[in-house]
Amino acid sequence: MANAAHIETAKARMHQFYIDGAWVDASGNERADIVNPATEEVIGEVSLGSVAETDRAVAAARAAFPAWAATTTEERADRIDRLRTLILDNEEKIACAITAEMGAATSYARAAQVPLAAEHLRAASSALRDYRFLTRRGQAAIVREPIGVCGLITPWNWPLYQITAKAGSALAAGCTMVLKPSELSPLSAALFTELVEQAGFPAGVFNLVHGTGPVVGARLAGHPDIDMVSITGSTRAGVAVAEAAAPTVKRVAQELGGKSPNVILPDADLSKAVPPGVAAAMRNVGQSCSAPTRMIVPRPRLSEVEALVVEAVAAMRVGDPTDTETTHGPSSNRAQYARVQTMIRTGIEEGARLLTGGPGRPEGMTRGFFSKPTVFSDVTTGMAVAQEEIFGPVLVILPYDDVEDAIAIANDTVYGLGAHVQGTDLGLVRSTAARIRAGQVHLNYPAWDPHVPFGGYKQSGNGREYGVEGLEEYLEIKSILGYFEGD
Repeated sequence: MANAAHIETAKARMHQFYIDGAWVDASGNERADIVNPATEEVIGEVSLGSVAETDRAVAAARAAFPAWAATTTEERADRIDRLRTLILDNEEKIACAITAEMGAATSYARAAQVPLAAEHLRAASSALRDYRFLTRRGQAAIVREPIGVCGLITPWNWPLYQITAKAGSALAAGCTMVLKPSELSPLSAALFTELVEQAGFPAGVFNLVHGTGPVVGARLAGHPDIDMVSITGSTRAGVAVAEAAAPTVKRVAQELGGKSPNVILPDADLSKAVPPGVAAAMRNVGQSCSAPTRMIVPRPRLSEVEALVVEAVAAMRVGDPTDTETTHGPSSNRAQYARVQTMIRTGIEEGARLLTGGPGRPEGMTRGFFSKPTVFSDVTTGMAVAQEEIFGPVLVILPYDDVEDAIAIANDTVYGLGAHVQGTDLGLVRSTAARIRAGQVHLNYPAWDPHVPFGGYKQSGNGREYGVEGLEEYLEIKSILGYFEGD
């Protein structure tokens, strides 16, 4: 399993919070187990914060806000760049912690979870250095100012990546913050906080309180001294945060669930369109809110698609996440594993045709939250497996009759986070993308870009992260009329 020395470094902070520039011992005795999902063994405990400790962290952030907001863009950008360097310098330690706490294959944690998280900081620094906080419109000045103290609530599936996506933009904007990471993946959050400390951010600018959503998350959402709350999580959790935030009329940014379509157009080269689509759906063991888990394909080419899908799945290696040959580890926790297994059985009961995979662990495995990469075909859009976010290694194939039908199927969801379109006629690819109701559409598998805004339509949330738009989420707009009179 993951390097024990690296894990112990992170575990040393599990009964402490970072408040006002110092590590402080948790005051209560409420704790949660940290479970290694590959072995089902308890590898530690994390102390859960209280309302009182959350209030202390908010007070520290409030006190630190005026000075941090007054720093120059260069000062903030330089500090963020230093933090990025520290993350990359500690890549192995963080990757091992992520493997231990949520099961990502260590090779994937090294290749994606950590370096992509660092890229969010590079993008935030770059956006900040080029940003104009004061612009002219006629005789008025349009000024953008940091919104204030932010509550950041992050999930377990991409634990560091989601922290840097929020904290990078908030720090760049000049905001101060309190982070509540998932109590299921606290190790990487603690390591990140140690690097924040090493990077030299002033006391109170960044604060960490571990805890549950109903206690720490709810207090952040409803706290009168929190000016904005940003959450990545389930749609249910996003609704709860919005309800708690409503009485104080604070800004709420939500990056929530998804059931993203991957439209394979009739002229697509299937050898180029299908295998990457399977990989994208199964990446991070399917635990990505924007994963394209609905492959929408031309009915006359269904058998060709199915053959390529089965071949792609057969090349996947499910197993010990620390093994270098492993491509897919376990689901991140017991509840998620149970959810995946329930939905696989549901697909069978609904009459979807099982192409590969199915219920239970892969052959030879007797422990760990491992699921077989599973694909259903002949799925109809009314089936639960086509409508509900499974958040596991499950892909559904929906055949269509014409492009109009494909677009209708793609949009037949309460979600609208991501989408993919594949084809050789670029005009048709673009026009199809234009009609899909989603916040980010990928055409023919382009490279990931941390400068491009990310966020959802419909029940996938509101607000945007990454790049300039991510920075602007943390800014208020002030109009000063007459500012340029006399110039």
